[in-house]
Amino acid sequence: MVQSIIIALLFASALFYVGRLIYRSFTAKKGCGSNCKCGVDFSNIKPE
Repeated sequence: MVQSIIIALLFASALFYVGRLIYRSFTAKKGCGSNCKCGVDFSNIKPE
């Protein structure tokens, strides 16, 4: 009985981990962290 509970808890935690990975891969990120300037607003800059 105890072994079944341990297996069920391990299986549930693995499902939670995989679900969290999938959810985080589809949600939008706040910024990329590289130097691509994808989050910079260029609307106030006048072209030369």
